[in-house]
Amino acid sequence: METWHGLPGLARWSALGLAALIVIWVGYGFFFGEESTTYRTQTAVRGDIEQTVTALGSLQPKEYVDVGAQVSGQLENVSFEIGDEVTKGDLLAEIDAKVYETEVAGARARLLDLQSQLAGAQAELVLAQRQYNRNRDLAKIDAVSRDELDMSETQVKTIGAQIGSIQAQIEQQKATVEGGEANLGYTKIYAPIDGTVTAQVALQGQTLNANQTAPTILTISDLTTMTVEAQVAEADVGKLHAGMPVYFTTLGQSDKRWESTVRQVLPTPEVVNEVVLYTVLVDIANPDGLLMKDMTAQVFFLLGRAQDVVIVPVSAIKETADGKSIVMVMTDGGPRPREVEVGLRNRISAEIKSGLKEGETVVTGTVSADSGASSGRTRPGFL
Repeated sequence: METWHGLPGLARWSALGLAALIVIWVGYGFFFGEESTTYRTQTAVRGDIEQTVTALGSLQPKEYVDVGAQVSGQLENVSFEIGDEVTKGDLLAEIDAKVYETEVAGARARLLDLQSQLAGAQAELVLAQRQYNRNRDLAKIDAVSRDELDMSETQVKTIGAQIGSIQAQIEQQKATVEGGEANLGYTKIYAPIDGTVTAQVALQGQTLNANQTAPTILTISDLTTMTVEAQVAEADVGKLHAGMPVYFTTLGQSDKRWESTVRQVLPTPEVVNEVVLYTVLVDIANPDGLLMKDMTAQVFFLLGRAQDVVIVPVSAIKETADGKSIVMVMTDGGPRPREVEVGLRNRISAEIKSGLKEGETVVTGTVSADSGASSGRTRPGFL
């Protein structure tokens, strides 16, 4: 201690500073000396990239018919079930026809009666015409009175008018018969198109009432051509147009891609939970029947495609304040910034048109990790 106090002041202060530096150095080494920076990197590769708008949709038959009843009555027979194949003209169902058969029989009988009345009136007209002709000849020699001649003439005209009335009634009754026969024919319901029965609404024995609306019995769908009804967000629908390429996958076959083009963007949106969605229609041939009604489809509308280009993750690209695109390229001396020209990009990858070569390694981020794996401290991410 005497030696310490015997040292000059400057020497004492130098010794104290050196001791403090030693303490700081030891403490830093204890807490931070083993910490190092690890870069997340990925190699630039050559491949294909697509820029798309994605949406969910459902598959529906492009052509289908709700087959209904045009007359009321009890459904006596339904010949097909869901899943059955039908051909245009096949008898699908029958409605009890007794009432309509009776109406047609009555209408036909009334028509025959009117036709008989017409024949009788025509015969009377022939007789009245002959009587009038005789009276007219006799009137020339004053063999009959003028009144008798007028009466015979009136008789001819009266019977002629009756014939006209009967003929009008006959035409009206013919229409009644035709209407009754049509209703009788409607009791047999035939397939309007080739297809598959995809729904059955009415069951055998059920009473149908067609007075206000035609009740549906079966739905027949042509499953050889399907339509994807995709729901596209308001922000993306402006990028789509008829004829643009599109492909989709289904939940059951996510590895199979069906390719087609947009048929139509419907102008009327659907609002779901205050989200505006537009329906986009995409037709696809279905010759093997793998696509079924109401299947869920993941739809990709192709905005752009580049093949055999240099690709990096989008996380490797940073934008500068002046709008330039920068990537950090790994070198022997560590990561170095490099300006690149970016082409197509999606949520995962981006095309590099110039500034980077295939095989070069780019930094996608940094992680500070404790080599002893004891403290768990991390540093902020790269850029």
